[in-house]
Amino acid sequence: LLATALLHSLPEAFESGADPRALFGTLLAGLLGFFLLEKISLLRHSHHHEGDGHHHHHGHDREEAGRSGLTILVGDTFHNFADGIVIAAAFLANPHIGIVTALAIAAHEIPQEVGDFIVLLNAGFSKARAFAFNLLSSLAAIIGGLVGYFLLDQLTAWIPYVLVIASSSFLYIAVSDLMPQMQRKPRLKESAVQVVLVAAGIAAIVFITNGVHEQHGHRHSRTAAGVTSN
Repeated sequence: LLATALLHSLPEAFESGADPRALFGTLLAGLLGFFLLEKISLLRHSHHHEGDGHHHHHGHDREEAGRSGLTILVGDTFHNFADGIVIAAAFLANPHIGIVTALAIAAHEIPQEVGDFIVLLNAGFSKARAFAFNLLSSLAAIIGGLVGYFLLDQLTAWIPYVLVIASSSFLYIAVSDLMPQMQRKPRLKESAVQVVLVAAGIAAIVFITNGVHEQHGHRHSRTAAGVTSN
């Protein structure tokens, strides 16, 4: 989640030419928004903890994980919607570029969706429910593609802000929920597995992101060459 936000979504948003102050403000608003969402959930469920001495800690962990699942679904839906708009824009520019962009985004989504699936399982979702909610979240890409295809001129300026909101959810979940949960398993074997999996996830995102940036670079080069020749 950290790699997706910091190495892919946020750089793409800031490279769009949008006002950096507005993007940082959106990032701050997103972080505070997800904090308030979690706080409201805490206040709503706080009465369940009163007088429950035997299962308080276990119940707290389960509700904490449940809030993580809700937040990750919200953020992933925003991210998938933005991906759909990006794919639509690429197809409108050039069908070949659209196919390559769609494949690159699909490859990028695989490790992210696997991570989201694991978060949902840890949040208490059954495998069937986690898969179903992940699938519903993924449908936002189709909606984004359709909306982008028909309303791209009006929505292009909003793409960076959608990406920033998605990134804020990933950052919030990773720092406030997932990292503290990982720290509760201090044994060497578990820690080693965590480090390996985190490193593998970051490496996958870096590899895929570099591929996407190279493709964007080739596209801009061909565009510049075409303008020059004309």
